[in-house]
Amino acid sequence: MWFVYFIKSKVNNSYYVGCTGDIKKRIKEHNSGKIKSIKHLVPFILVYLELYANKTIALKRELELKNNSFKKKEIINRLENHK
Repeated sequence: MWFVYFIKSKVNNSYYVGCTGDIKKRIKEHNSGKIKSIKHLVPFILVYLELYANKTIALKRELELKNNSFKKKEIINRLENHK
């Protein structure tokens, strides 16, 4: 099972999109500062998760969200309005 996820920084409320085969391990890596590009935004909370049968499909979805700001904003708007 593979996951595409959104995490939200508690520092500045920004979102990060990622892909992983082990969501618990990946969130721990983010929150321990092991991901250099966003370690200044620690701590994070998991706010959105999609499940996929294989890595190829999950990576395609991650790239789709990272490269298509409309689709990413659509999910973020749903998250923001769901409060």
